[in-house]
Amino acid sequence: MIPGVSIHEILTLSSILFFIGIYGFMTRKNLVSILISVELILNSTVVNFVAINKYLYPDLLQGAVYSIFIIAVAAAETALAVAIIINIYRRLSSVEVKETETMKY
Repeated sequence: MIPGVSIHEILTLSSILFFIGIYGFMTRKNLVSILISVELILNSTVVNFVAINKYLYPDLLQGAVYSIFIIAVAAAETALAVAIIINIYRRLSSVEVKETETMKY
């Protein structure tokens, strides 16, 4: 389907991106870094949808349509998360995860 690239290589790349995102989400202490890790996870799912659709059903566009919806949801999620992070920074002067725990009390 894609000359010179097998589906195994694409799925391996997508899996690597997914697990880098999971690792970043679990280990980062900065809210912006966590947001970037979540975006990396979402982008790896987009690559999966497009690759699997291209190899299983080359004439249909369902994978691309789902990918567009995922990208739109990711853009909305990013805008909302950035707005929340900006408000947290204005209130606490920090975007560290430990500092946000003080908002509970």
